[in-house]
Amino acid sequence: MRITVFLFVLVLLFFLELIGPVQKALILPLTRELAEITAMILQFFDDTVSFQGVVIINNQTREGVSIQPGCNGVEAIIILVAAIIAVPASHLQKLAGIVIGSVAIQSLNIFRLISLFYLVQWNRQWFEWAHLYLWQALIILDALIVFVLWLRWLNRTEERSVASD
Repeated sequence: MRITVFLFVLVLLFFLELIGPVQKALILPLTRELAEITAMILQFFDDTVSFQGVVIINNQTREGVSIQPGCNGVEAIIILVAAIIAVPASHLQKLAGIVIGSVAIQSLNIFRLISLFYLVQWNRQWFEWAHLYLWQALIILDALIVFVLWLRWLNRTEERSVASD
């Protein structure tokens, strides 16, 4: 039954992500915000960085990155949300897992974007490999690790609750 819930929520959320109004109201603003946060962190260390919309660029080299759908961490968050919803837990426990997990995924994603920004300036071939293979796998692995840690926390919370009864 849990796998059915997981698959249903996963397909539903991926479908919703692709709908125009959801893209316009949620996904694109989130992607722009991610670009802005990443650029602000970069600008703290590097005054040659600027950004506009979803593009972060080095003004000296004219190299940069454009954060597109699929590079914004949303898919990893969708997988995490579907997995958490499929597990029996309270709404508050699920909400905590989703919020903390989303922050963890986006934090790693910001680190990913910073590394890719500098990697594209150093070596485009390494950039392509890191972008298409290494970081895609690491972001999904992050979602899996967050889910496992949430399950462990959930189990410990339940054990404490049973012990106090």
